[in-house]
This record gives sequence, C-alpha cells and structure tokens, in this order.
Amino acid sequence: METNKLVDKIWKFCDTLRDDGVTYGDYLEQITYLLFLKMADEYAVAKDSKNYNIPKGCEWSILKNHDVCVISYEYQNALDILANSGGMIKKIYTNAQNKISDAKKLKKLIDFIDEESWISESTDVKGDIYEALLQKNAENSGAGQYFTPRSVIKTMVECICPKLNQTIADPSCGTGGFFLGALEYIHKTNKKISPKDAENLKFHIFHGWEIVDETARLCLMNLFLHGVGDLINTPEIEVTDSLKEGPKKKFDIVLANPPFGKSSSDIPTNDIKKAEKDNHYYYRGDFWTTTSNKQLSFLQHIVSMLDENGIAAVVLPDNVLFEGGAGEIIRKELLEKVKLHTILRLPTGIFYANGVKANVLFFQKGIKTEEIWYYDYRTNINRTLKQKPLRFEDLEEFVSLYHSSDRTETWSENNPNGRWRMFSIEEIISREKINLDIFWLKDENYIDLNNLPEPDEIIDKIYQDLESVLRSVQTIKDSLN
Repeated sequence: METNKLVDKIWKFCDTLRDDGVTYGDYLEQITYLLFLKMADEYAVAKDSKNYNIPKGCEWSILKNHDVCVISYEYQNALDILANSGGMIKKIYTNAQNKISDAKKLKKLIDFIDEESWISESTDVKGDIYEALLQKNAENSGAGQYFTPRSVIKTMVECICPKLNQTIADPSCGTGGFFLGALEYIHKTNKKISPKDAENLKFHIFHGWEIVDETARLCLMNLFLHGVGDLINTPEIEVTDSLKEGPKKKFDIVLANPPFGKSSSDIPTNDIKKAEKDNHYYYRGDFWTTTSNKQLSFLQHIVSMLDENGIAAVVLPDNVLFEGGAGEIIRKELLEKVKLHTILRLPTGIFYANGVKANVLFFQKGIKTEEIWYYDYRTNINRTLKQKPLRFEDLEEFVSLYHSSDRTETWSENNPNGRWRMFSIEEIISREKINLDIFWLKDENYIDLNNLPEPDEIIDKIYQDLESVLRSVQTIKDSLN
C-alpha cells in the first residue's frame, strides 16, 4: 500500500476512538506498542530470523488471538510485563497503559495492524509512515511543541554538514527529528559506509535526552524505523531532564530546539550557596548565571555539552536575543566563549504553537565572536502551516550564503532590501544590553494598502502577534517573580 494511503487509513481509525476519549497522542502511543510487537513477530519468522526475546505470553501471535472478552485485560497484562523487561523493550513500554477502553475497538486495531506486513517495507517507507503519523499528531493535538518543521531541520543540517562518526546530541530531542535529519545527510554524503561505521552510526552516534516518557518512546520507535538501534539495543536516549546535571561527555555537534517557557519548578544556578539553602535551585557550576528562563538555561547547557571546537545550531525565541538581566550576562559570556557567526531569523506561522518568533543561532565553541551575519527571512514574509508552509527551497539562498567562502552582504545602501547583513562585534556590544534583536528591512505589509494579504492571512498575522505579545508579557511577569 502507498505510504500516504496507509497513513490516512491508520489515522482515520483514530476518529472512531475519539468518542471514547482517546486523544491523538494516546492513539499514536498504542500504535507504537502494538507495532513493536508485530514487527518483532515478523522478524522471528523472516528469512534472516532474529529472536528479540519478547517475554512469554506477550508475543504478537498470542495477543492477536485473544477473544474480545479478555483482550483488554490480556493487553494491559502484557504491557505490565514488557515494562519490566530490559533494553529497548523496557524503554518503549515504561509506564505503558492501555488507553482504548472499548475492547471491540482495541481488537479491531490489533486486527488492522496484523493485516499489514511491516518488515517487508524498506526502512525509508516505514520511517516515512511513522514520521507522517507524528506530524499528524502535531497538527491535531498539543504535541506541536515536540515537532520542529522539517524544512527548518534540513536547513540547519545542511549548514552544519555532519560527518560520519561525529557525535551528535540533542538535549531536548522530542521525537528525534534532528537525528533523522542528520542521518539522512550522512547517508546522502557517504555512498559507501563500512560495516564498522554502520554499526557505530546505528548505536553510538546519536545521544538524546527527553523529559517526557511518552515522547521518548516515540523517539526510540522513530529512530528504530529509520534504522537506528534495534529491538534489543537502543541509541543513548535518556528519559530525564538534561538540565539537572552537567554533561558527562562532550559532543562534536549539538542540534536542538529547546522547549519554550519558564522552568516549571527547579531552577539551575551557578551559586552553590543558593542551591544549598533553597531546594528550588540546583547547582550547575558550569553555568554563567541563574535564570528561570528555560531557553537561556539550555543555551548555557549546550555550550557546556560541546567539545572544544564543537559546533551547534539551536532554535531559540526572540527573548533570548534581547532579554535583560540574566539574558544580558549570558549574551556577553556567549560572545566571549563561542564564535556566534550566524543568526537566521525565521518567519512566524511555521510552528504549531501560535505566535512563536524564533531564530536559529549557529556557533562554534572555543573561539571568540568577531562578527555576526544575519539573514532576515521574517520581515515581509508570510508563512502558514497549511496554505503557505515553509519549504527548504525557501531557505536555499541562505544555505548558499552561509557556505560562501567569501561572505558578502546582499544588503547595501543601494540595495536596502538585501536580507544578508553583517554586524561587527563592536557594533553588537555597543547596543544597549548587548541586544542581538536586529532588523533593518522596512516592513511593507503595513504600508502598501493596495497589496494587502488575503483576509485569512491578516487574521493569522494578528493572532500570531497577539500570542507573541502575551508570551512577552508572561516572560516579564516570570522575571519579576
């Protein structure tokens, strides 16, 4: 069956469960549990058979044959047993619960998955199916916070150019999008990969942290379906808050889109006395200052994660560029500790969370910043998730300019509409609070009354701006608290 048709078929079944209170996220989670067992069963009888040590009584061949009157009980019992197994199995099934209360519908879902042969599909096809399901989940639920637009990921990876055997980390890896973007690039640029390097790529290159159990299991399944890890051994995906302790190892590359917002409870601090006196704080001696702003904390953490001369590309909201107090301290240290050479200003309307104004910061550790190149792809750019989605092709000019050995501004007094412009470190540090929130293009949408966007676009823009204002007010409120 074609990928799109199979995805639609799987997703339409979810609509039959909505009346029972099953969310899109719950549905995707149940598919993950069942698909794992189905594929293990297929591998066991394949030509190159593999035994994945599924606990007795939990095998797909047994589960699918349970009568509808006992299927719910037997399914939950199997989930409990699997959660106490080891390796990949335990990571997939930790705290697993059956969310489909209607036994007939659960039985129908099991029969539906049993109809398809999954390991006969190529890795690309299986992975594409699962990625498409993750995207649909992001579109239809609150899971958009875990989903970075694939056009943004590809742009970041094409700029960073990961090489075979470089270690790649993401401290807030979500469903693993950055890992898959890097994996695709590595395969594209290395036509012949030795068995030793393939083994390394499968188990040892990618290192991730994800605080939410449910999202971590989606990440592991996503990676497995793309050929990373197997049903026994997994890449290093830790289910924990990566900010809680300093990195135990350093990495060549960090690709990340840290979660937006304020730290929920515990706050990292470089003040050991504060950490000892108040249990709301925990000590991070490698940090430059104390802040409850998650993005500023992640920025400090990412710098610590990098090996000397390591490189990073990180999605961060506008407030990281202009916020005072801790923000100013961190920007000052950042310019001293890394070479922040490029900032890509992303358009609004490309994230599932409304009103997000974000940027991609590219930097290298161990070298001071001497100049920053900006590419403004926000001003006078209208993008929406469905009608005008951001495509990689929209950012190909940026990628080309990024890689130019002799960078030249496209902006000049004679070409005031140029989107590529350089600012020296002297210009940057002379700005109040070392403000990196720089724009120079004239916003035409508010001036050209004869060339207004469509009404839907105007409404979307107003809505995004209001959301952005509310986020800024919340940030100020959090800082005051």
